[in-house]
Amino acid sequence: MILHGQTVTGRQQQPWLVFLHGFSGDHREWQTVGETLTDFPRLYLDLPGHGGSAETAVTSFVEMDACLRATLTRYNIPHYWLVGYSLGARVAMYHACQYPTGLQGVVVEGGHPGLTDDAARTERQLSDAHWAARFRQQPLDEVFDAWYRQPVFASLDASQRAALVALRRQNNGASLAAMLEATSLACQPDLRAALHALPFSVHYLYGEFDSKFCALATQVTRHCHAIPAAGHNAHRENPVGVAAVLARILRLEIKDTL
Repeated sequence: MILHGQTVTGRQQQPWLVFLHGFSGDHREWQTVGETLTDFPRLYLDLPGHGGSAETAVTSFVEMDACLRATLTRYNIPHYWLVGYSLGARVAMYHACQYPTGLQGVVVEGGHPGLTDDAARTERQLSDAHWAARFRQQPLDEVFDAWYRQPVFASLDASQRAALVALRRQNNGASLAAMLEATSLACQPDLRAALHALPFSVHYLYGEFDSKFCALATQVTRHCHAIPAAGHNAHRENPVGVAAVLARILRLEIKDTL
């Protein structure tokens, strides 16, 4: 299976930047940030069940990773960095921990490294099953209004929440539900130890108002970056700040080729 994506050219000798959006987003989600990184060739992907990949479905992280690998091969991407938000960050971390050839580094924003006990997994599985049922059965504007009232999105004001609901209601509820279940945090392994053992850098971005993921960041890596004036969706709420941090990371990590 090949994911739908949009490519933008850059300097030939640079590694690709492969952008992975969050749940219910699409390939456009990272473009405002990516457009500032003109030295680098960029691939913006639609994850299964989303955007141009709405008819593509996976049933596990293993299948998701195989789909990502096939897509990178299809786009002839030999050397790359992954940049992922939330669900996309979890996909990126899982992929990195499989030691794929060609991956040079990872930048994650608001991504959970994995639950650590069975009770938490059971609770999350029940929660995601509940949300999946709502996505399949109820109008999406109602579901997303409730979705963005969860504690992790507490920094959103009413106008920000309404804008996200209007944007996300264009999705297919059944496709979203299938992806939510396939890549539930309940199904994801705890990646902490594997992430710390990787031979390349992992950088973690989090919004300064996102206390939950601020606490998780140091469990993933020592390379942690707070984004000012932002909550969980930092690259949407402060794209200039996220772009500046990304540019700084890439200058430091790829200094020999810039």
